[in-house]
Amino acid sequence: MKRLKNQFRGLYWRQMFVTAGMVMLTLTLLGAAFFSLSYNYARNQKSEEIGGRAQILSRLSVSYLESGRYLDMEELRNDRDFQKLATFAATVSDVQFLICDTEGHVLLTTDDSLEGQVLTMPEEMTREVMEDGQAARRDNLEGLYEKKRFIVGVPAVSPNTGVVVGEVFAVAATTSLENMWQGFVGLFFMTAFVVLMISFMASSVTTMRQIQPIREMAAATRQYAEGNFDIRMNDYGREDEIGELAASFNNMAESLQQTERQRREFIANISHELKTPMTTIAGYTDGILDGTIPPENERQYLQIISNESRRLSRMVRRMLDVSQLQAMDPLRGGNHFDVCESMRRVLISMEKKINDRHLDVDADIPEEPILVLGDTDMITQVIYNLLENAAKFAREGSTLYLGVTTLDGKARVTVRNVGDTIPAEELPLLFERFHKSDKSRSEDKDGVGLGLYIVKTILEQHREKINVTSENGITTFTFSLSTE
Repeated sequence: MKRLKNQFRGLYWRQMFVTAGMVMLTLTLLGAAFFSLSYNYARNQKSEEIGGRAQILSRLSVSYLESGRYLDMEELRNDRDFQKLATFAATVSDVQFLICDTEGHVLLTTDDSLEGQVLTMPEEMTREVMEDGQAARRDNLEGLYEKKRFIVGVPAVSPNTGVVVGEVFAVAATTSLENMWQGFVGLFFMTAFVVLMISFMASSVTTMRQIQPIREMAAATRQYAEGNFDIRMNDYGREDEIGELAASFNNMAESLQQTERQRREFIANISHELKTPMTTIAGYTDGILDGTIPPENERQYLQIISNESRRLSRMVRRMLDVSQLQAMDPLRGGNHFDVCESMRRVLISMEKKINDRHLDVDADIPEEPILVLGDTDMITQVIYNLLENAAKFAREGSTLYLGVTTLDGKARVTVRNVGDTIPAEELPLLFERFHKSDKSRSEDKDGVGLGLYIVKTILEQHREKINVTSENGITTFTFSLSTE
């Protein structure tokens, strides 16, 4: 029962109920408006038709009523000429006539059902005829008729004196109008049913087209919560909001899958990177403690333990640096600085490392300042990391290149070295966390594989990109900075 109740609370049934309610409300309002208009129109038409016939008989009756010789209904009925005239008019026009004096007393009626009765028209209708020139309504004449009928009364006016000498009332049954209304009501309900069914079917198809992707998204979300990011939405070839939502959902899934993959790689990499120095530290420490390592060699192995401890410390510090960099927005202040000055400071700080490798430096740095948008410390770190990396892997005795040029509102910084050619398939991996071009991870003992990743992170924070090429032993890193 609860499940059934929840189903009826769903978007599908809500949409169906709203559609049904709107259609019913629209049909009801249209039906009421059309019924009212048709009723008034038919009533006016009927009144005009009956009133016209009453006018004809009133003109024919003037000569009989004007003389005033008829004092009651019996005397007027005995006048065969007038009786034939009234009966003929009633037969031809399909209405019954009541011919009255000015006070509403019926002198003659063509309705056989009223024969022998003393009749007086309602005072209100009589007064309305005398004052307004016509009275029209649906009435049963105070119970004289079982059902209401159309009654139209007109005065009989003498053409000679202009004096009202009597009144003529035309009475017609409402059967034709009632039949029309009944037909209209039947047609209305039949049309309403057909329209409602069509609306239900159209709404059902439309709603299902909207609900199905949402249900798939809900199911996919549950899969994502369980760690399965392989599920993708079907866009059904739609170019509307649902199709756009499905595309965005798939993009989100791709991003989540990539993030999850990077997270697993990060955990695997950091586990490997942390395990190596920790294993070395633990192994040599145990060797000293249990006497495996001779006392005369303890200092040598203590130095190794110290070096590994420092490398472990540097790795943790670099990881913290990355986390802090990802939370910064260096463009928020809109500050500019001289990138040439930053490059000079890096060259000075790298002098010892460059000399130790017996490297020459080709510095193409203009004397005039080149102002770029960004954070000076972060960009200095980028240049330092790139130059340090270039010096580390450069062939001993070769030449390093560090230069900057401006083009199209951008300052383009280039760092180049001569060494081993990096395979093309490995170039995209250089900027990943913990990646080292040395597959054995044994030659570069001081590196932790985060230098180039920090470079990419800082440039992404500046909304810039870095490119790398490696051909014929020449490896070139180039990145841009906005000067505007």
